[in-house]
Amino acid sequence: MGSGAPAPGARRGPLGPVALVVAGGFSVQVGAAVAVLLMPRTGAVGIVTLRLGLAALVMLAVCRPKLRGHSRTDWGTVLVFGATLAAMNGLFYQALERIPLGVAVTLEVLGPLALSVIVSRRLVNLLWAVLALGGVALLSGGGFDRLDLLGVGYALAAGVMWATYIVFSARTGRRFPQADGLALAMAVAALLILPLGFLESGAKLLEPSTLGLALVVALMSSVLPYTLELIALRRMPAPTFSVLMSLEPGVAAACGFLILDQALSALDALAIVLVIVASMGAVRTQVGERARKRARTGARKGGALGNE
Repeated sequence: MGSGAPAPGARRGPLGPVALVVAGGFSVQVGAAVAVLLMPRTGAVGIVTLRLGLAALVMLAVCRPKLRGHSRTDWGTVLVFGATLAAMNGLFYQALERIPLGVAVTLEVLGPLALSVIVSRRLVNLLWAVLALGGVALLSGGGFDRLDLLGVGYALAAGVMWATYIVFSARTGRRFPQADGLALAMAVAALLILPLGFLESGAKLLEPSTLGLALVVALMSSVLPYTLELIALRRMPAPTFSVLMSLEPGVAAACGFLILDQALSALDALAIVLVIVASMGAVRTQVGERARKRARTGARKGGALGNE
C-alpha cells in the first residue's frame, strides 16, 4: 500500500529504493506472522485492536497532526478512511486465524487487482483477470474444501477493503499534509475497533508480555513499512513501486513458511505466482494507458499552439 507520491525530480537509484520497498514488504508480513503467534492469547480482534491502537499512538506522537483548519469533507474522508482501515485489518486477521498467511494475502490482493482491471477498461486486462482466476482455481485445488471457507471469505472481503483503502488513501493524501491524514485515520480505526477488542479479550490485552509483542506487530506492520515506503517513493516512480507491491503474496508465503512453518504445495506456489504475474500485468497496463493519454494530451496541446 503506498503512502505518498514521488517528488518531482527525485533521485531514482536502482537498488536503494527497491531494497526499501522489499524490506517494507517483509516487515509487514513478519509482523503478520508474529500476530498469528499472538492470536491464541488475544484472539484475532484483540491483536488488531493492539496493532491499530499502538500504531496510532506512535504515528500521532511523530506526526502531531493539526486538528483545526479542516473542512467537513476533510473529516468525512478521514472517518471513512479510518473505518476502512479498521475493516481491512479486522477481516484480514480473521482470515489469518483460519488459513495460511500466503494464501490469505494471495486472495486479498485480488481486490486491488480487480480495481486496476476495472479502472483500465482495456481488453488486455481480461487476460490478467483470467490469469488471476486461474491462480485462484489452482489455490482451491479443485475445490476450497481443504481451506476454511469462512477464512477464504474473510480474505476476499479484506481484498475489497484494500481496494477501498487505495481510493481513500489517495483522497486523504490530497487533503492532508504529509502523513497527518493517515495518523488521524489510524486513530479513528483504533477507536472503532477498541470496544470489540476488549469485548473479545478483556484484560488479556493489557498483559505486559502481550503488549510488548503487540508493539512489535504495530511497528513492523504499520509504522516501519509506511516510513520505508515514504522514503522509497521519493526516489522511485510510483508505477515501479506498484509493481513491487504485487510481490506481496510471495513475500507472505515465504514468511509463513519460515516463521509459522506453513508449507505450500507445488500447486499453491504456482497459484501464487499466477496471481503475482496478473497483478504486475494489470499495473503495467494501467501505467502504459496513462502514458499514452498524457502523450495524446501533449500532442493536442502542441497542435493547438501550432495553429495559433
